[in-house]
Amino acid sequence: MLKNLLLFPVLFLASLAPAFASSSARYETAILSGGCFWGVQHLVDQVNGVVSSRVGYIGGNVDNPTYEMVSTGLTNHAEAIEITFDPQKISYEGLLKFFFTIHDPTTLNRQENDVGTQYRSEIFYLDEAQKETALLVIEKAKKSRVFNGAVVTKASKAGKFFSAEGYHQKYLKKNPYGYTCHHIREEWKF
Repeated sequence: MLKNLLLFPVLFLASLAPAFASSSARYETAILSGGCFWGVQHLVDQVNGVVSSRVGYIGGNVDNPTYEMVSTGLTNHAEAIEITFDPQKISYEGLLKFFFTIHDPTTLNRQENDVGTQYRSEIFYLDEAQKETALLVIEKAKKSRVFNGAVVTKASKAGKFFSAEGYHQKYLKKNPYGYTCHHIREEWKF
């Protein structure tokens, strides 16, 4: 009997381990590029189900790029946001549909005053399931007729994501009157 009483706390704690282990394991990652990463991050961070985000660079041909290098357009990187989200609260598809309401997917390498390949509209998928979903959502966006032009958003396999410099992280939270060309456009929901 004493042996069973001593074993009970061990068994109880062991039964909790899967719950603790799965809490972070259930999160997923999305990487999106839709113009200046400050505005995208500011709006995405407000979405229920988004756990964390960081801005950075992806899709280029230089390791460890800096903002100064990327802003020339010569590295082929996109300003992007890496999003950790809880798929129990928002699906990958739901996140992509939200993405289409906060940037203009019809302007090639441009978001309002921001011009250059680093401001392109692109979804960087991490696996085949994300690729299928990205292509499906892009197709739905094209057929929706809610945009004023042809959707030019691309879906590309994600390469290495390089975190941007610290002063770019949560920029609009630190500088609430900073520049942004991103807004939620209800009329662009599809």
